[in-house]
Amino acid sequence: MDDEFSAHRDHLFGVAYRMLGSRADAEDVVQDAWLRYAGADTTGVADLRAWLTTVTGRLCLDHLRAAKARREAYIGPWLPSPLVERLPDPAQVDPGERVSFRDSVSIALLLVLDALTPEQRVAFVLHDVFAVPFAEVAATLGTTTENARQLASRARRAVADGERRHTTDRARQEEVLAAFTAAAAGGDLDALLKVLAPDVVALGDGGGIGSAARRPVVGALAVARFVLGLFRRSLREGYVVQSALVNGDLGLVVRMPGTGETAVASLAVSPSGLITGVYNQLNPVKIGLLDEF
Repeated sequence: MDDEFSAHRDHLFGVAYRMLGSRADAEDVVQDAWLRYAGADTTGVADLRAWLTTVTGRLCLDHLRAAKARREAYIGPWLPSPLVERLPDPAQVDPGERVSFRDSVSIALLLVLDALTPEQRVAFVLHDVFAVPFAEVAATLGTTTENARQLASRARRAVADGERRHTTDRARQEEVLAAFTAAAAGGDLDALLKVLAPDVVALGDGGGIGSAARRPVVGALAVARFVLGLFRRSLREGYVVQSALVNGDLGLVVRMPGTGETAVASLAVSPSGLITGVYNQLNPVKIGLLDEF
């Protein structure tokens, strides 16, 4: 029984993380799905993966509905907990692994999903990401097939807008990240402004624990000055800055040697090569879930 469930564990985590944007919550949901599975008679289940996906979707829907009040009480901006990986060696990464990185959900798009209703988010993730038929999506949501179809359609439009605005290919990301870090580290305001969209937004999630701005920083000039201040502090205090993959996109991991203080920064880059979002995760509860890096 354990082996049968374990074969689907990574898939279920992917479903739950896309719905919840929280690694810890996704792991809790997968554990709850295991408990449901262990206590159920699945001998007549023809497709265990589909059955477990539906169970996970229902658990996530309950969690999303209950999370609304908790989110309203959250201190400062909320950002997803990051999935961070070392940059792969191009010579050692096969095409299949490259695809798996692209399949990750960017921080920017998780924020788009977070703005949806729980029902829209579940419908979109189940159908559009994991190809669950609308009849099964409807059963998960407790609604009609036609309504499930409409929920996914509304979500799809919002996500498409987010992809067009915030998503570009890896080569462009590398170019923009290099220009961004060089300008910031060199204190070059004009060079930094050249890679920022006019309406760029910087968000920092400290959760009331980490040191983060309580309000979004909006606009190229304001964000540029904010970023320069962060880099001046990091250079002055000896922070170590490393490039990394953050939810499949290029980003930065910043650490203070000897203190354990850590931040994970993710950049949203438009197809035109301008940074539309700077997302700083400083909440130690979320960073504490960061794999060894």
